[in-house]
Amino acid sequence: MKALRGIALALLAASVQAHEGHAPAAGATAQDVKGGIPDARSYFTDTPLLDQDGRERRFYSDVLAGRVVLLNVIYTRCKDACPLITRKLREVRTALGEQAGRVYFVSLSSDPEHDSPEALKAFARQQGADDPNWIFLTGDKANLERVLARLGQLSQSPEAHSTLLIAGDVPNKRWSKIRPDAPPAAIAQRLQLLAEPLVGR
Repeated sequence: MKALRGIALALLAASVQAHEGHAPAAGATAQDVKGGIPDARSYFTDTPLLDQDGRERRFYSDVLAGRVVLLNVIYTRCKDACPLITRKLREVRTALGEQAGRVYFVSLSSDPEHDSPEALKAFARQQGADDPNWIFLTGDKANLERVLARLGQLSQSPEAHSTLLIAGDVPNKRWSKIRPDAPPAAIAQRLQLLAEPLVGR
């Protein structure tokens, strides 16, 4: 339980200042971190979403479980920060070198009413992010909002989403926030550290 409270506190801590036209993320409510949460699956939920290929993905079991991940929020109609950050994350994948195959990038849509799987697929191709270890997620608006709230990334509008990056070593319950203006090499280094096996585990 202490480890899960650590997850919640890490994800609910103050978010990074957002770029022009985007506001900081709204945090999840206090009730999300109180009471008998039995495991990470229950906290993050197995809410069904759709990936860029139109396949249903359960958020914890199919996207997070057993992985090192880097999470961010985008919407495909964005003309400034979302393409810029996505291209930066493409540079991060290059900087990861041999460890790129051990890290999954997960981009969640803040605008599921417009971001169909096809729109996400086109966005990924346009930004050079069409990678087998890069999952773009959309789906039912209520389902997306539930997942984003658990991540502390729920916003009042698509444009108001946070640009905060969330890095996680899911099986070892290690989480950290990364500013989107960090250099690609620094982001890659953080992910490489998370991908390293823990001594004694």
